[in-house]
This record gives sequence, C-alpha cells and structure tokens, in this order.
Amino acid sequence: MSKTAPHPRVVMVDGVPMSALVAEVAEPRAVVVALHGGATTSAYFDCPGHPELSLLRVAVDHGYTVVALDRPGYGASAAYPDAMARPEQRVVLAFGAIQRIAGAADLFVLGHSMGCELALRLAVQQPEVLGVSLAGTGRRYHPAAQELLKDASPVNRPRGLRELLWEPARLYPPDVIGAGLSAGGTAYEGDVVKTWSRQDFPALAGQTKVPVQFLAGEYENVWESDTEALAAIGAMFTAAPRVQTGELPDSGHNLSVGLTAESYHRTVLSFADECVAHRARETGKTEVEVEAR
Repeated sequence: MSKTAPHPRVVMVDGVPMSALVAEVAEPRAVVVALHGGATTSAYFDCPGHPELSLLRVAVDHGYTVVALDRPGYGASAAYPDAMARPEQRVVLAFGAIQRIAGAADLFVLGHSMGCELALRLAVQQPEVLGVSLAGTGRRYHPAAQELLKDASPVNRPRGLRELLWEPARLYPPDVIGAGLSAGGTAYEGDVVKTWSRQDFPALAGQTKVPVQFLAGEYENVWESDTEALAAIGAMFTAAPRVQTGELPDSGHNLSVGLTAESYHRTVLSFADECVAHRARETGKTEVEVEAR
C-alpha cells in the first residue's frame, strides 16, 4: 500500500501507545497535525465511505504529510487516563507521537472543537509549529447550547445533543451522521470544558505567536460565531503576526464531514501555504542577519 493512502500507526510515548491515521508524501512542505474533537477519533478526518471529504487525501495531493492523531484518551491511549490528566502530559504525548511518526519537521496544526485546546497548547509550546487553524469552538455558547450542555459529561450525553451537533442534517451526507465516527469521551475533558472559554482559550490565544486561522460554519449551533463574535475572538490573539477569521457557507459544526468539507480543507491548506511561506521568509531573514554579523 502506498504511504500516501491513509493508514493507521501506533507508536509508544513514555510507555503509552498513541495511535493515528497517517498519509505521507516523500518530501512534505510541512506536516499537518489534525486534532479531532470530543467523542470521536482520527476517522473524523478520513470519513468512512467518503474519500471526497477526507482531509488526509486532499492534503497529500497538496504536498503535505498528515498526522491525524487520536488525541490522548482516544484510540490506543484510552486505557491510560492517569498519563494524560494534566495539560502538560497531553502535550508531551501528542508531540512525542508526532515526532515518532513524522520526524523533525515544520508543523501546521488543525484543531476542531475540543481539539482546539491541544492545538493551541502545541502552538504556544512547540517552536516547530508554524501556524494553527481552529474551528468548532468559541468564547460564548449559544444560549440553547449552554442550557443543553450544562449537565453534559463524558458519561452523560443529554437528549438533544445529536441535533445540536448535526443539524441541519441537509449539510451532511445521509449516511455520515454518527456512522463510524463516535467514541467514548475522556475524563479530563470535563475539566477542560469548565475553564476553556473563559480562562484557557483567551490565555493561550494571547501567547500564540504564529499565524492563526479561525473559521466557523454558517450553521454553527454550539458557539456564537456572528461577525461580532469572530472579531472578538480574533482580537484575543494579540501576539500573532496574522489572524484570519471567516464564516464557511452551507456548513455546520462538523466541518470535516459535511458536504462542504473539501472546500473547508482547501481553505485550511491555503492558509497553511501562507504559513509555510511566512516561516521561510522569517528563516531567510534570520540567516541573512547572522551572515551580516
């Protein structure tokens, strides 16, 4: 099987097995690290039965290697909750897995929903990260979503959650909703939810020093994402050299498995291209300065 086709990998990081779906090119422009949201897995980025929606397949055609990681607590690492209770543990596990799979390379990180927490921590802490794209998150819940989610937990999925995450249904292929994508949640995510929108998101945003893309579906039902909300989110990234925000037409919360997934992924990859070029300019500038001295 060609390495460009999505294939599973499992690597050991500090005694914890970390799994991923991987698609590789021989000389990648960079490595796209894709981090799924809650209650799903890396399959979210290579939707079963729908190769036309796959991030991995379009990205390799664009010259990128992709590591769609099963976030700590999912996939092969699900049986090791004590090894990922703290944020710094999750960063070590994720970055260790990325290094073992893709080696030393520039990284572009894509986070969706709950995956945005780990995406931003990687962007802040790892100099290898040259840019980050976030979606499916925000600063304020829609009032209806806040009411529904107030008692939600990894073991308590409130009635109406499916409709919240998957409506309008016309935005998705009929066989996709819930098909082969669901997984149990993790214990630490309850703590993440409690502090994310009010504390951790703004704190991490202010420390992010790479270009940032923030996208929201036109029919994002969980988070407020109107023009005012997007402007407020963009304003949090005070240290980033560039912030791009935007709304994706005819798209819902689950962008990577909707009918507009290919367009969304190409928008992300176009931003990744800009981040690669930005890093190259910065590296070239530094090298010239060193030579001048």
